Amino acid sequence: MADFTDDQLLEIIAAGESDRVEFEESLSGNAPTLIREAICAFANDLPDHKQPGYVFVGVKSDKEIVGVPVSDDLLQQLVAMRNDGNIVPNPSLTVGKYVLEGKEVAVVKVRPSDSPPVLYNGYIHVRTGSLNSFATEQDIAILYKKRPYKYLSFDVHPVPKSSIADLDLNLFEQYLSQIYSKNILESDNRSIEDKLVATKMILATDDTLATVLGILVIGKCPQDYIRNAYIKFQKIKGCNETDEIVDETNIKGTIFDMLNRVDEKLRAYNNTPGKEIYPLAVLQETVRNAVMHRQYENTKEPVRVCWFNDRIEIINPGGPYGVISSENFGRAGLTDYRNPRLAEAMEALGFVKHYGFGIPGSNKILKEAGHPELEFTVKRHEVKVTIKLAKYYRDDSYLGRAL
Repeated sequence: MADFTDDQLLEIIAAGESDRVEFEESLSGNAPTLIREAICAFANDLPDHKQPGYVFVGVKSDKEIVGVPVSDDLLQQLVAMRNDGNIVPNPSLTVGKYVLEGKEVAVVKVRPSDSPPVLYNGYIHVRTGSLNSFATEQDIAILYKKRPYKYLSFDVHPVPKSSIADLDLNLFEQYLSQIYSKNILESDNRSIEDKLVATKMILATDDTLATVLGILVIGKCPQDYIRNAYIKFQKIKGCNETDEIVDETNIKGTIFDMLNRVDEKLRAYNNTPGKEIYPLAVLQETVRNAVMHRQYENTKEPVRVCWFNDRIEIINPGGPYGVISSENFGRAGLTDYRNPRLAEAMEALGFVKHYGFGIPGSNKILKEAGHPELEFTVKRHEVKVTIKLAKYYRDDSYLGRAL
């Protein structure tokens, strides 16, 4: 980090802490947490300075240079603050050792992120003056607007080697009829390419690669391009993963095909004479949320639905996203969308009632039916939802039979 002279660094220190400068006396106490928060805030660059932020280690808050032994180990600790998985997406930073007024000082230079918002431990931090704070809803909206195209959600990214020929245009016309009124469609004289661009099914009229959304919603053979985009359904005779599997089906096709076919499975196994075993609406909501919120990139895993005798487990290959963290997962009124365009398409197709309903609404229905609330196992790259059987079904007559 040789882009500063000693005199320039001394000028920065003399100006004091600001929305681009943080001082820490050492790495002891809560300093590592404060430094991580500052790195996150500088990367978010809410004031839009478009310039780096700096953390000085070895300088007190009153601007006194006290120095700190700057060993390779200390510099590695500072770099590790970016790489330990707590700050996502990883910001760009460099670290350096300087001798100012005869004392060693470590300096961390943090560049503004090209992909805000950046989170530390699941929360978005911003800088106001010399203070770090949690981002407000308005702050978050501003940060999202700063993203260039390449950092838009994955569901509108182009699919390599695809084309309009991979899309079912008859199915597209049916899709348009779900999102536009008949009068609008009759007066719409745009080309099919323009309509596909407007609905994010292809990239552009002069670059007709299909998007992930286009392949999932109207693709002729979606799994030829997005191999993990299917639902694995298993009916297990027993309560353990090692018990006999009596039905194992890989459910493929478009989003519309998959969700309708998995509904058939849910209905088929969900009935005893005269009564549903589980509230069907909760099963549908949970599976659809998994399909909607799952991670489609950088994973080979499908959505899995495992029906045991005493519970159902729905596993989503994608951990918490955006403002959602393992700590606040499930909090009422808090939601974020990894695949916002897919969510809109699923709503248009009738698979989503209204955003943010999922967990509170499902728990209410489960409670009314005598079931325990949803249980969540939240990991970095996976969320498992468990729906447990109501007590009045837990007898030998039910548990002992395979539906």
